Amino acid sequence: MKLNVRQQNILRATVRHYVSTAEPVGSKSLVTGYDLQVSAATVRNVMSALEESGLLYQPHTSAGRIPSDSGYRAYVDELMLPSEPLTRQMENHISQRLDWNGEVMEALLQESAQVLAGLSGYIALVTMPQRNDAKIKHLRLVRVSEAQLLLVVIDTYTNHSILMPPTPAIAKNLAAPSERDMPPASDRELQILSNFLTEQLRGQALCDVQLDWSDLDQAFARYAGALSDQLQQAIGNLARRSRTNPATQILISGLAEVLDQPEFSQRSQIRSLVELLEDGRDQLWPLISTANTGLSTDLSTETSTQEGRLRDRRLRIWIGAENPVEPMQSCALVTTVYGNAPGPVGSLGVLGPTRMLYENAVAAVEAAANYLTDAVADTLEMSNRLTPEG
Repeated sequence: MKLNVRQQNILRATVRHYVSTAEPVGSKSLVTGYDLQVSAATVRNVMSALEESGLLYQPHTSAGRIPSDSGYRAYVDELMLPSEPLTRQMENHISQRLDWNGEVMEALLQESAQVLAGLSGYIALVTMPQRNDAKIKHLRLVRVSEAQLLLVVIDTYTNHSILMPPTPAIAKNLAAPSERDMPPASDRELQILSNFLTEQLRGQALCDVQLDWSDLDQAFARYAGALSDQLQQAIGNLARRSRTNPATQILISGLAEVLDQPEFSQRSQIRSLVELLEDGRDQLWPLISTANTGLSTDLSTETSTQEGRLRDRRLRIWIGAENPVEPMQSCALVTTVYGNAPGPVGSLGVLGPTRMLYENAVAAVEAAANYLTDAVADTLEMSNRLTPEG
């Protein structure tokens, strides 16, 4: 249905009033609260026409009208105007809350999810970086027992840890006959080995790691040689783990933000949503990941490169029944991507009721994406300076 100006104004007012009050909207409320410059009778006639077109509906015969999923879609596609001042305001707020100084990207993403949830009032979803170009920045061996070490690897975007199997080099009772009297590696020796590993492997991708022990001091080589196979195995396991089951790498924050929304007043509704967020992330993944090609709104934004923002970033909005996942069919999902390395690095978004303040949700998501895009660029720049070629 092609809406004329009057229909647009009344649909816009209906959506905004319902979002604000969560109560069915009557013609008198619109005439009183909005400068429509028409009579209540005219508003009623227009609302009836919008109902016939499927953009509004009456939950009860004697009640006012509320927007349908199609009504929200028409509002988002035709009536909602992006607010640059609002986005900049939210960017300033995020910058004040996220004073990032080069820490591990995972910590920044988790904090970003918390800030985005608080800023939008909805559930925030942020994916971990999904790129294969992450480079090792630092490795550390940490003793967890006399017979076992923990390997910690920090790469361009995040950190990984894995328990190494017991080795002869760190357990007397497991030592080979020729090394029976060798004591476990001291903390100082583990630090030396950690420094050596960092020097040798910095700038390599996890999946490309090649261990070369030829430069290690002979006095320490007995420990290094014994750990070589275990280290290679542990790093290989980390590489495989980082490439599998990406759905578990969605950071979620802000469930409490939506618990007070009337749409989730029924226990069954909130239970199904909680179960989805806890155990159904593989269903969420196709909707929020950068590879998403499903039904959605695709809004392009042209922004200045001086501000470090993506050009033509796609903003996706899924409304109600457009969501293929049943527990989300009373929800709206607003997502976009972050990073430009080149191409997106990850995705983020907010999930809330269809009675969403879409302008604020879009501005919050865009502001968070802009901030993370700049942070990723800084991280890559620092990482490149650490590579052997740099």
